[in-house]
Amino acid sequence: MGQGDSVFIEADGITMLVDSGEEDVSDKVISYLKELGVEKLNYVVATHPHADHMGGMYRVIDSFDVGEAIIPQLPDEDFPTALFFERFIDACNSKDVDITEAEPGRLIYVGDARAEIVAPLSSKYDDLNDYSVSLFIRHGKKSFLLTGDAEKVSESEMAESGRLRHADVYKAGHHGSGSSSTKALLDVIEPGYAVISCGAGNSYGHPHDSTIKRLSAYTDRIYRTDLCGTIVFESDGTELRVSTER
Repeated sequence: MGQGDSVFIEADGITMLVDSGEEDVSDKVISYLKELGVEKLNYVVATHPHADHMGGMYRVIDSFDVGEAIIPQLPDEDFPTALFFERFIDACNSKDVDITEAEPGRLIYVGDARAEIVAPLSSKYDDLNDYSVSLFIRHGKKSFLLTGDAEKVSESEMAESGRLRHADVYKAGHHGSGSSSTKALLDVIEPGYAVISCGAGNSYGHPHDSTIKRLSAYTDRIYRTDLCGTIVFESDGTELRVSTER
């Protein structure tokens, strides 16, 4: 996805797409899903209104049957006016897709996997990234944590909420930014694998050396999309298998 972010989840024929990356990679996302035989996305989650996470979401909605779109609850003063967000709203309206605001504690069943919304937990943040919808997913004995671009404020709330446990797979927050994947969160989830979505040679310096150092204290199984391309985890509820594009 380059510097963007997109995660596809499927279990027992039920599907969820968490973010879509920038608009300029939407053809890649759509083609990838169609190659997997996807015709319907039961859920799409737009973690927060930044273009690298949902710039191409309107094109995905135009291309598939979508059951529900989940977005964070935003105060009026933080509600985006960007064109990509307007197109997302228009696409949902034109295809009668229900748009719902994320509610902490809600359980979403993706086949035999269970995704719990664990953030955002406050109604107001100074940083738009902290509004990121975050999901703690359990599949049998295996668990996964997706936190969008959540920064240290939201991570601290999650860590203290009692909703999190060990995460076998952690999709590192904010592309491996130094202000995410804080020790407070990592101490709670003790990740078995870490996945960083970042673009090759990106101008942000992602992933930051400090983040790699913190993650390395918990696991040496760190996968990066700039190095590995698309990364796929398969779970039978007991074991995990990982494969990469390169």
